[in-house]
Amino acid sequence: MLLLAVLALVAAACGSDASTDDADGDAGSTDTEATESASDDSSSSDDGDTDTAEAAAGLEGTLRVMIHQNPPMVEWVESFNADFEAANPGVTIDLSVIDAADLPTANQTRLSAGDVDVTTVTVTGFANPVQPYMTDVEPPYWQQLIDAGLLMDLSGQDFVGNYDDAAIAEGGSYDGGVYSLNLGRVSYSGMFVNLDLLGEVGVDVPTTWGELVAACDTVKGAGYECMTAGGADGWPIFVGAYGLLGSLYPDQEGLVEGLWTGEAAWNDEQGQKLFERYEVYANEMLEDQAAGLGHDAAIERYKAGDVAFAPTGNWQAGVMEPAADSDLTPAEFEWTYIPFPGSDNAADNQILFGKYDQGWAVAEGTPVEDLAMAYLAAFSDPDTYNDFANTVNFLPTQPTATLDNTLGRAVAPLLQEGAFTVGYEQWFIGPAGAGQWANAGQGALWFYNGDFADAAEAADQAQADFEAGLGG
Repeated sequence: MLLLAVLALVAAACGSDASTDDADGDAGSTDTEATESASDDSSSSDDGDTDTAEAAAGLEGTLRVMIHQNPPMVEWVESFNADFEAANPGVTIDLSVIDAADLPTANQTRLSAGDVDVTTVTVTGFANPVQPYMTDVEPPYWQQLIDAGLLMDLSGQDFVGNYDDAAIAEGGSYDGGVYSLNLGRVSYSGMFVNLDLLGEVGVDVPTTWGELVAACDTVKGAGYECMTAGGADGWPIFVGAYGLLGSLYPDQEGLVEGLWTGEAAWNDEQGQKLFERYEVYANEMLEDQAAGLGHDAAIERYKAGDVAFAPTGNWQAGVMEPAADSDLTPAEFEWTYIPFPGSDNAADNQILFGKYDQGWAVAEGTPVEDLAMAYLAAFSDPDTYNDFANTVNFLPTQPTATLDNTLGRAVAPLLQEGAFTVGYEQWFIGPAGAGQWANAGQGALWFYNGDFADAAEAADQAQADFEAGLGG
């Protein structure tokens, strides 16, 4: 679950005590200075501020908010929190910014400890539910929190109605209740394209695997780099290949079921093709400099303009084209965002695979429920949410919100055609007892790290390790 949470952007906690010396402080890296230094200039709308003041007048207490380190997200939340405090003089917001990989552990530790000071948290999207064909697997941690009675049912709250039905049903509901307000859809299967560079070297935007290979050859022949990613962090390498995986297996849920039932195998004909292309991507397309770059550093490196493609999640669009009041600098070249063209069939390269990302949730039994509800209501104001989505570059989960930026214009035709679907890593659960190589969704990283030098060997090992959990 830590690997699955790596793309997580939001988590929160609130309480009646602003002290950071509480017993659960070790669960995350608390940083109240971020809130104290937040600018009074808001990225939220004035209408949203008015609604906040009217809805939350007279509130008192401390709200503890925990979010993942993502520059556009942090800037926006700091500004939103400052507005909320200004509208409610009796309220203090204690902001923590922690690593995404720590979110599941932090939430479980704080809630399971029964700390009365912890009243609001967020969880990752409601991913990896146990399916009927799976046996002897552990439920995801969000389900464990709900089953233990640690999260509040938000059903009936007016602000829930601001979100579209699919986002509530697929991204925040369980066993008849609503336990999370989903903040947005995320595609991790696409790649940024430097249109100026491609124009300079005389190649079109690739629509198939063959065209991508040829484009990279031309780009490198002209003295530029084909692709970059955050190799120092590891996970951006295999996340960057999720679009390759999806283009070869458009039915991502069906792939996982097929692995469990034996109708698909990592080393069958299609699996072999996947591993062969993993090897080309990891060893031939990615630049050498990627090995020294973290995730955030890689997109800054890409903005230098001498790399053609950056396979990564759409959340990095907020770094490519930051909000007007942001301290971040935009890319100085024309770009777009396209699905990774990993298939020889162009029609299979028109799908964005991703997930319903984080969502605000509230701990059951909070002593400041009115404060937590007011905060969620203020965030869920349509104008405020629209500003949030445009700043952070989530694909919106409110039907009235639109992305008025380069990313929005790039993906709007795909979204209008319904070409967004939940991706493989949201479905995959390995059987108990499976070996370390069973999850071939991470196969690109194996080649990048030098764990395997031969595609057939890697595919055979992945299948053997998966079957080990099935008793095969």
